[in-house]
Amino acid sequence: MSNLTETQPSIVRTEVIVSTYNNPMALNYVLLALASQRNADFSVCVADDGSGEPTHALLESWCRRLSPISLRHIWQPDEGFRKNTILNKAIDSSQADYLIFIDGDCVARPDFIACHIARRVEGVFLSGGMIRLPDRSTLALSEQGIASGEIFRLNWIVAQIGLRKLSALLKAAVLPMALASKLEWLTPVKRTWNGANSSAWRRDLIAVNGFDESLRYGAEDVEMGVRLNNHGVVGQHIRYSTCLLHIEHLRGYADANIVQRNKAYVREVRKSGIDWTVNGIVKLAARPAAEIEYDQLLSSGR
Repeated sequence: MSNLTETQPSIVRTEVIVSTYNNPMALNYVLLALASQRNADFSVCVADDGSGEPTHALLESWCRRLSPISLRHIWQPDEGFRKNTILNKAIDSSQADYLIFIDGDCVARPDFIACHIARRVEGVFLSGGMIRLPDRSTLALSEQGIASGEIFRLNWIVAQIGLRKLSALLKAAVLPMALASKLEWLTPVKRTWNGANSSAWRRDLIAVNGFDESLRYGAEDVEMGVRLNNHGVVGQHIRYSTCLLHIEHLRGYADANIVQRNKAYVREVRKSGIDWTVNGIVKLAARPAAEIEYDQLLSSGR
């Protein structure tokens, strides 16, 4: 009698983690696009950085609408921009093997999740891009346009952003895999973690202790990608294989000084080679005192 554990392939569970904060209009479109995904088996986690009642009510309705796709909602109190903290809670509590991250203002083309799943390999994290829609395009979005796929057609996107943004138009086009892979290999853009469109094995994220919770808005996602690289998990582009449309919105939490400080910190993390953050899923008290802390690394100038 054959050993079933040896002859049957293991099932890889996939979860899409959607970060959100007080933008139920955009989140509704994001979830509608996920409900319209083709040829993909996944669950959804909405990682909520303190949204109010309108978001809670929306998610209650989507628990029924999204079926049979499983939806869970994790929430933390609003204490300022703490996206990395809620993402770590999502990672820590996930039962999936592979995690795909998108923002709650990014609408995914119907083949988006299937592409992430098809391209995943050991020792790699995937990094895609997005097409930023102008403010006026918000009025052009509709549930019907998302469900039908109309908003992902090249002519619709050209009508919104024009013809001059070649890179964005290439992201919108459904390119043959060989051509998309060639463009992704040739692009000069660094293979960094893009919080709006990236994916990785959960065990790799756990190995670097997830996101650094001391970082506020501005390159806070890039930093973890650098630590993944330092750990031996390399970034691979899927910029022209996946399509996300970004819904523009105000960013009252943005602070230019914090952004610059974070970017300086990312450079130091890259130079130092560290792969673990003391401000991640496992907190500092559980690690040896010799671990390098955020401010210490910044001040060292290495």
